[in-house]
Amino acid sequence: MTTPLATGTLCIAGLGPGDAQLVTPEVTAAIEAATDIVGYIPYVARIAPRPGLTLHASDNRVEMDRARAALHMAAEGKQVVIVSSGDPGVFAMAAAVFEALEGRPDWQALDIRVLPGITAMLAAAAKAGAPLGHDFCAINLSDNLKPAELIEARVRAAAGADFAMAFYNPRSASRPHTFGRVLQVLLEACGPNRLITFARAVSTPEETLLTVRLGEATPEMADMRTVVIVGNSATRHVGRFVYTPRSAL
Repeated sequence: MTTPLATGTLCIAGLGPGDAQLVTPEVTAAIEAATDIVGYIPYVARIAPRPGLTLHASDNRVEMDRARAALHMAAEGKQVVIVSSGDPGVFAMAAAVFEALEGRPDWQALDIRVLPGITAMLAAAAKAGAPLGHDFCAINLSDNLKPAELIEARVRAAAGADFAMAFYNPRSASRPHTFGRVLQVLLEACGPNRLITFARAVSTPEETLLTVRLGEATPEMADMRTVVIVGNSATRHVGRFVYTPRSAL
């Protein structure tokens, strides 16, 4: 049985959706104790520089390189924190770190912790009301790591099972048409009256929230800073809020 190395540590931490007040005390303490912060450029930019802290910012398409670099620094005795937005286990860096551990029993013995954060999906749902109040699923609409055909199949299956759905990374400049196709699949499966919420930059000064019917939704309502939440067949308005009842459907 291996034991944690007595040298460095690695925390994989979630910074929440944007507002500093939504960063957990556990994550704040880890950052304060860190010698090195590793992460995607805009997430590292959220960390205040200080003496004794080195910031390692990198591009968003080098997750495995970032994970290996962080593990190497921890093995050298450093107190390393990898930062992700939201929660590190939801379409973020925790999975990349554990993948990098495969075949490296020396790294597997390190003191590694995953520190949860508030996901953009849950922050968006809270702003809208409770659209994820019953069974739901989350789907990343980026085709960087999986084919577009698989994305469409999962959206169609989730709609067929009457899940509420939360979509991450719906639309970018490099793939402006993917979300339009997803909206078409949803229209075919759910009809035009299903509620859909566009929550952009939640908990930041740029926050916007818009709820419409599927028949009114357009691809331009979303970008990479938007979480899109589609209700199930029971999701409805109550006043200015959207919610999905917990009673059996």
